[in-house]
Amino acid sequence: MANTAHLFRRQSSRDLLQQATVRSLDELELRELRSRLVRAENGSHRNAPVYGATNQAFISDDDPPMAQILDLGPASSSAGPRHHPAPTATTRKLAMQASIVSQHEPAIVEKPEDERESWDSKWTFLLATIGYAVGLGNVWRFPYLAQKNGGGAFLVPYFIMLLLQGLPIFYLELAIGQRLRKGAIGVWHEVSAYLGGIGISSAFVSYIVALYYNTIIAWCLIYLLHSFESPLPWADCPKRLFANFTYDVEPECVVSSPTKYYWYRETLQVSHSVDEPEQINYTVAMALITAWSLVYLCMVQGITESSKIVYVTAIFPYVVLVIFFFRGITLKGALDGIAHLFTPRWESILEPVVWLEAGTQIFFSLGLAFGGLIAFSSYNPANNNCYRDALVVSITNCSTSMFAGVVVFSVIGFKATSIYDSCVAERTEMVRLNKSSELLPVCDLQKELENSASGTGLAFIIFTEAINQFPAAQLWAVLFFLMLFTLGIDSQFGTLEGVSTSLMDMKLFPNVPKEMITGFLCVSCCVISMCFANGAGSYIFQLMDSFAGSYTLLIIAFFECIGVSYIYGIKRFADDIELMTGSRPGLYWMLCWKYISPIAMLTILVASFLELASEGSSYPGWNALTGTTDRLEWPHWCIVVAILLILVSILWIPGVAILRLCGINVIEDSEPAWFPSAELRDVHGIVPHEPTDIEISLFCIRADGSEGLCCPTYGPREQPLDEEE
Repeated sequence: MANTAHLFRRQSSRDLLQQATVRSLDELELRELRSRLVRAENGSHRNAPVYGATNQAFISDDDPPMAQILDLGPASSSAGPRHHPAPTATTRKLAMQASIVSQHEPAIVEKPEDERESWDSKWTFLLATIGYAVGLGNVWRFPYLAQKNGGGAFLVPYFIMLLLQGLPIFYLELAIGQRLRKGAIGVWHEVSAYLGGIGISSAFVSYIVALYYNTIIAWCLIYLLHSFESPLPWADCPKRLFANFTYDVEPECVVSSPTKYYWYRETLQVSHSVDEPEQINYTVAMALITAWSLVYLCMVQGITESSKIVYVTAIFPYVVLVIFFFRGITLKGALDGIAHLFTPRWESILEPVVWLEAGTQIFFSLGLAFGGLIAFSSYNPANNNCYRDALVVSITNCSTSMFAGVVVFSVIGFKATSIYDSCVAERTEMVRLNKSSELLPVCDLQKELENSASGTGLAFIIFTEAINQFPAAQLWAVLFFLMLFTLGIDSQFGTLEGVSTSLMDMKLFPNVPKEMITGFLCVSCCVISMCFANGAGSYIFQLMDSFAGSYTLLIIAFFECIGVSYIYGIKRFADDIELMTGSRPGLYWMLCWKYISPIAMLTILVASFLELASEGSSYPGWNALTGTTDRLEWPHWCIVVAILLILVSILWIPGVAILRLCGINVIEDSEPAWFPSAELRDVHGIVPHEPTDIEISLFCIRADGSEGLCCPTYGPREQPLDEEE
């Protein structure tokens, strides 16, 4: 009897020990999975999982589970709930041995078939995304729009449109790319086979924008090269040899200014109108070849591998802006310029065009609807906090715009004050000589401050004219144009990445490596961009910038919101975000995605077309006799080209849907990308979300969890029979 009791106690102790061991191993596995996810969030280390999609911690339910890889038995089906059988001692022993071995030797894990690139660290992704979003428009378009549309009062519609339009769509693109883990074409085709045209449209727009955007980089390279000359070539008017063999100052430069003459006649070799291309501009042609070569060299290894390049191109502009800030605020008249920028003129808020331009600036400065953000986020880990990234990048982008505005207008204030002081000195001298009052010049500081230009004129005319008056002007010119170059080239990375990733996802060239596809894109863009290397090239640039990169992006982003909110499902999208980040998006974001943002974009789009129809469109043509620009109407062939640029991008959206209805598949169907749903659900401790009454009313969520396309209903929520009982 004593032996029996002893054996019973030994058996009970063995059972308790085995149960404790099983519980300890369960806790160890959960801690290990959580540790992997955390390490993936914080970046890669030596012998640690890689930051990104290839991390072994993110094996999805559709891939062979770890037990099957280790030959530990059949895998459980991913079609239904996961039931974990009680582990045997042998199974636990093998799992523990595998865990111990993996700590000392590199893990050999079966990789998914659709393995994607991955960022080497979180900082690389953030800097690449900030560099993509923060571009030339932050430096030369925002300051102009602010002082034109009410100064400080412009910030009110600017931030309202950021909250209603910019942030929600930015958040949407980061989240949908991270969840579906494909480029723009693959993402929207997976949302619905009838929406694949959205991704193709994004790729076409990105390709067209990359064509003319790199022309700005080429112009910056020309100015950067000549910034090392002493004196600067745009500091004084050149001399001209006349027919009587005498030298004199160029008359065209005298009636304009040295900076204007160098920009229009020396750099652009501009003709009077777009109908008169005149001659080939070999300087711009060589600069374009150089610019496209640099873009290819930076992208040939893949944007995710070019961490050093991303660090330089994203950080250097901020270093230069800070240097110019401290230089600018010490200049005479800097405070007048900054005050002119931010002094509110509240009456301008009532003008619809101010809201239109604020929404347009927010939309384009964040780089929405190009497909680049979707491509970037598809390289992130499955548990990356895309919500935090959206806030960080968007706020950084808008803060950069305001900071750049302070820098630019401190320099413009200095330039305006210099002109004003010269005018006052000239007027004083004429009064001393008893000149007639009718001949006296009118000196007005505010008028000089309002003469700031937008776009290329601000960078290549006004800012260079101010730099001419700096001590060590060559140094400041080198810094300024090197800053513009880095601002432009990292935005170019994101634009082309959206195209190349879409081509890879479509598998049009399944056996061609991405390096060759990137090379083909750069070569084709370089050849086509030669249309900018002639006297009418700058006018063609303005035509493409005015039409190809504006209306099309609004239309694409509108259909993105429609696709997520009404087809993919707003509840399903919120569930996905909760799965990835551990927290559910608030009601505000869901309202923006389904109602507010589409209405805001549609309003801007309709208002833009109405303004275009009522006021028409024109371009500034250079007049050599007066040294100024004249407003010229676009010829008919340019209007046709503009319409074609819009249609060649937008018609893919209805075209793919119609062809799909007819049984023609433009985009090949592919398997969904792997995603570790169960692992993330276990780590975050997520339980199924029960829709609230307000969610059911606002988003038409049915009892079975599906969503309707109907208008919101506000009736009382019906209680199930068992709840009533």
